[in-house]
Amino acid sequence: MCELLAMSANVPTDIVFSFTGLVERGGVTGPHVDGWGITFYEGKGCRTFKDAKPSSESEIASLIKAYPIKSCTVISHIRQANRGRVCLENTHPFTRVLWGRYWTYVHNGQLSGYKQALQCEQFVPVGNTDSELAFCWIMEQLQKKYPKRPANIKSAFRYVAKLADELRQFGVFNMMLSDGNYIMSYCSNNLSWITRRAPFGKAQLIDADMVVDFDKETTPNDVVTVIATRPLTDNEQWQVMKPGQWCVFRQGELFAQSR
Repeated sequence: MCELLAMSANVPTDIVFSFTGLVERGGVTGPHVDGWGITFYEGKGCRTFKDAKPSSESEIASLIKAYPIKSCTVISHIRQANRGRVCLENTHPFTRVLWGRYWTYVHNGQLSGYKQALQCEQFVPVGNTDSELAFCWIMEQLQKKYPKRPANIKSAFRYVAKLADELRQFGVFNMMLSDGNYIMSYCSNNLSWITRRAPFGKAQLIDADMVVDFDKETTPNDVVTVIATRPLTDNEQWQVMKPGQWCVFRQGELFAQSR
């Protein structure tokens, strides 16, 4: 299985601390050695860094750890391949354009017997993973139901959750999806999240010998939510999602969730 990471914040924030822990799972504390990627949103634009090498050995990953890019919305992924060969086109995150915005997606899990059901005409995969095909299918269904961006964006995310329920029938489907303003997380079996706000404290990574005192790195008004496959710290209380549960975050705050 792969590992996912995302961040939603109300002010531009770097993800160096969490990313440092995630990178270790790509070959040191975990078996996810088949590539990695990360997308940072800035306004309506986004920048993506990918490498088919293990994150723990990647010079590009070392750059990200050393260069604190600040963003309000970040999505990252480290891959353990099960569908599709190890190559750049099969490396997450995947991005498509819908309603005039870049949508970015990552998936953890494996699907089987899905090809006949997931027919795509406009949003066509570049690689040959089940993950990218599922993303294209979601985008295609969204566009069919909402040719224009709906006034109530919550309705669109509720529809995505229904599509994710369908995809979960083919296997494990943990995913994150973002348009730069919102981040949606859908849990099939493993996803956790934590919201940090004042009063801030210290956090200790599980996968690396690193401690950060967020009280010295933030202002009293900062709100930052981190979502990950498994908790990244061992001295904080993470919210563990249940199978079939979904959440949407905006500027660090919980915006919508399953009932």
